[in-house]
Formats: sequence, C-alpha cells, structure tokens
Amino acid sequence: MDFEAQELLAAFAYFKYISDTFYILWTYGMIELRHLRYAVAVADEGHITRAAERLGLQQPPLSQQIRALEERLGVALFRRLPRGVAPTAAGEVFIERARAILGDVDLAIEAARRTGRGQAGRLAVGFTGSAAFHPLVASVIRAMRDDSPDLGLTLQEANSDTLIAAVRTGRLDAAFVRAPPEEDAGVTMRQLLDEEMVAILPNDHPLLAQYEEGQAMPLEALSAARFVLYHRPGGPGLYDGIIAACRKAGFSPRVVQEASQMTSTLSLVAAGLGVSLVPGSMGGLGMTGFSQRRLRHGDAPVAPLILAWRTGEESGPLARLIEDVRRALAV
Repeated sequence: MDFEAQELLAAFAYFKYISDTFYILWTYGMIELRHLRYAVAVADEGHITRAAERLGLQQPPLSQQIRALEERLGVALFRRLPRGVAPTAAGEVFIERARAILGDVDLAIEAARRTGRGQAGRLAVGFTGSAAFHPLVASVIRAMRDDSPDLGLTLQEANSDTLIAAVRTGRLDAAFVRAPPEEDAGVTMRQLLDEEMVAILPNDHPLLAQYEEGQAMPLEALSAARFVLYHRPGGPGLYDGIIAACRKAGFSPRVVQEASQMTSTLSLVAAGLGVSLVPGSMGGLGMTGFSQRRLRHGDAPVAPLILAWRTGEESGPLARLIEDVRRALAV
C-alpha cells in the first residue's frame, strides 16, 4: 500500500471515529461537554470527592451527575470500590473518546483565539511592484511570517487597479498600493506616507557629471531627456503625478517607452533608453547600469503608499496587519 493510500485510510478512520462518537452523544440524550469533563476528572482522580474538589463542585452533585450519565448511556462507567472508583470496560472506552473530544474542543478554542489575534488563519496581501520595495512593507510582512508561523500568508503582485478590484471582491484581504485612480465605496484606503520620487539616469548620462551624487537636481534639467515611465493603465496615479510635476517645472516629458512593471523601468533606463522618476525606495536597489539623483525640494513628485482593505472586514489576521502597520509607522 502506497503512502497516499495509507494517508487516505487514516483520514477515513479518524473521520469515522469522530462521527461515531458524536452519534453516540446524540443518540443517548443531552450529553454536554461538562458531563465529559466530569467523567474524565473522576477517572483521573479515581475518587469522586477529589474529582469534585478539582472541578469546584460538591461531592453529592457530582455523584448524581455521574449516575445520571450512566443512566442515559445504559451502562456503568465506574466500579464503586471501598476507597474510590475505577472505570469499567465500557467506562474506559467512553473516557478515551471523551478525552479526544475535549482535546478537539480545546484545540478549536485555541485555533479560534489565535486566528482572532491574527496568529493563525489565512491572509492574502497584494502589493504593487514599487510598494514591495518600501522598507515599511517588507518589515511588516517579514514580522508576520516570523512571529506567526501558523498564519497562511499569500502574496500577490499586480497593478493598483487589479489589486483594488481583488480587495473589493474578497480575493485579497488587503493591498499596498500607490495612488489609486479614485475612491472606492467598498474599500477603505488609508494613506500611510508620502515618498518623494528620485530621478534615475543611465550611467553614461551627461547630467550625472553636472549634478554629483548627493546634490539636488532641478526637475527642469530633464526637460530635454527621453523618459521611460511605468505605463499609465497600471499606475495612473504615479503616471499623472510625474506628468503634472514636469509641467509645473515648465515642460512636458517626452515619453519614448512605457514598461508594464516598475522594475522593468529600471532595466530600460540601465539599457540607455531614457531617464525616469521612481519612488525613492526603488532607486537604491543595487542594480547596475543606472544612477539616481535626488530632486530639488518642491520639484519632486510624491508617491503615496496606501493600505487598502475591504470595508467592514477588519478582524483576525487583517486586524493584526493593520495594527502592525500602525505600530511600524509610530516607530
């Protein structure tokens, strides 16, 4: 018999074991969890008086409950001895299953509590290509993985529109996005911070010699440059922000190439196709072929970082995520 067949048989046996147990409890009347706890305590102590003390009861009521349980089942669970009690053969079987049921109940309670605290369950989080590189996002996701190994964490990268739609329909619990195109009635959007954008230029670009590293560059210095931008349908907020900032600086950017992914923008700049503006957290990724320059204060467009989640769903792992983000911002 192969391993998968053995696993299947084991699962079937466990299911039958649990179903048979609950069938017995249903068939023989209103047996409650407290009756199981009473029987287990008496079996553990071997003495009704000591079991009553452990349960915080008086001895006569516990004796009455045990007798009532035996009457419902139609079998004797305990043999009365001169000094205490001992389970009968039927009692041993009943106690064994009672322990399993109580153990499953305790596990269910703990699982519910852990899920309520955000330590277990499932959480699906989306992020845009640029949001993924921000230290806040990386630190929060890493902390949740490290602190809650029982949490099933699923990550998905996509553009802002796709992520917001996935949050609205429940396919994602939350998403880190940049500027969304418009508010959504079914989605709560909390702006976490504004990140200034930086200019990235191919390593052979003449402006790098004119504006040394650490020196702020006016945005108008790029007026004659060719631009490579992340395409507008995928990130209309960032795209429109860059166009507006350039026009404020007195020129309209000459866009010669658009990329479907923000990281692809960096590769195209490194290949010499043009310059670009990206969130500051992406400028120092360690990729070769391009250099970044800080833009003059007031010239740099900003890339907001936003956490979006479905309105009214703030519980369990999602509540933990929201709280972890809040704490990270307060540091």
